[in-house]
Amino acid sequence: MAYSRKSQRLLFISVGLGLAVIAVIFMALAFSSTAAFFKTPSELQQETAADGQRYRLGGLVETGTVVKQGTQTDFSVTDCEASLLVRTNVILPDLFREGQGVVAEGQLDAQGVFVADKVLAKHDENYMPKDVADKLKEQGVWQGGGGC
Repeated sequence: MAYSRKSQRLLFISVGLGLAVIAVIFMALAFSSTAAFFKTPSELQQETAADGQRYRLGGLVETGTVVKQGTQTDFSVTDCEASLLVRTNVILPDLFREGQGVVAEGQLDAQGVFVADKVLAKHDENYMPKDVADKLKEQGVWQGGGGC
């Protein structure tokens, strides 16, 4: 059965649009579990981490917890309710310091340590990532300073 050029074009466009809709649906489903920019230590401790599951952890660098051993740095991130140990081998930003807001990207290991392959900080000394500040304000533990 022969189709006219007009029918062929309409069929081609319809199939293309259908595939695009299916692709968008799959992408939305894939990102639905990671829709939030980050998770706080309290939220992350309540989750059961799947193998290889990546997270963004946001909060404050807990005072007195930064320990450097060669290229490895350990520190705790807190949301003033819970703390989570973070271990990283990356070079930390120059402005990374205790009591400041931080977002770390990585995954939980079998011992519950957050192994970060990226640590983000900002220039201003009073900086707190907006999402981190909003979550801490919701919990009533942050009023605009750097610390609990």
